[in-house]
Parts: sequence; structure tokens; C-alpha cells
Amino acid sequence: MVSTDDIGAALEQVPDPELPVSIVELGMVEQVEVANRAVVVRLIPTYTGCPALPMIERDVQARVADITGIDHCRVEWCYDPPWTPDRITEAGRAKLASHGVTTPQCGYVDPNHVPLHTSALACPYCGSSDTRLDSPFGPTRCRAIYFCDGCRNQFEHMKPR
Repeated sequence: MVSTDDIGAALEQVPDPELPVSIVELGMVEQVEVANRAVVVRLIPTYTGCPALPMIERDVQARVADITGIDHCRVEWCYDPPWTPDRITEAGRAKLASHGVTTPQCGYVDPNHVPLHTSALACPYCGSSDTRLDSPFGPTRCRAIYFCDGCRNQFEHMKPR
């Protein structure tokens, strides 16, 4: 009998197509159901309209279908709860930082309150806080580009939502 732990192990092997982390580390897996040799995986997209969703769906179906005892896998995209960077695991945050991508601090964000950010982001390369927003538009809709005046490198920062 295949367990949800078996499915979870397979999902840990599904990489995000744009980042050096798995969909599990990114916190996209909301729920896994196993019944009668069929699996339903509910995923939360990191960004509505992300062009990588069909690729992720195919990768999930392929990995799960490779498990002995599974005949069918269906992926359902859910938007409630919405994905936030708080869902990224500590291992995922470390991998992103080593790749030059910073993430917002964990914690509840009140949608009716815009927090005042009084400290700059720390550069993932040198740790300097002498950083600034270079462009609010990064390589994808969920990331912005920052510049570190300390080491003169650009880095990406995941937008809070």
C-alpha cells in the first residue's frame, strides 16, 4: 500500500523550473490524497498566472506515476489559502540564498496594513545591508531585482505576495 509519505518523497524530487528548490521546499504542496491506486495532489501556485504551472503539473504526474502501486495521479491547483513566502522551508530559504535569491521575513502579513520597512535587505553574497531596489520587475512576476553597493552584485528578492 502506498502512503502519503511515499508520495511526499517523490514530490521532494520535483524541482521548481525557475529556482533551485523542490516544490516541497517552496511550500507548494497543500494536500496529498491516496485512494485505490490513485493520487490527488493539491498544489498552491507561487504566483497566479505563473507560466511554469503546466510544467510542474507534468513533472508531479510523472514522478508520482513512477511509484509502484499508483495507476493515476491528478493535480489540482488551489488558491485558498494563497501561497506566501512564509511557506518556504528553512532548507529552501538556504538553497535560494546560495543561489542569490532572498526571501521576505516569515510572519503574518495583515492585508489591510502595509508595513514600514526600515532596514535594507541583506545581500545573499556578502551580507551587506548596503542594498537598494534596482527594479521592481525581475525575471518573473514574483521576484524583484536588488543591487548591493557592498560587493557590487545584483540579487533577486521574492516579493511578499
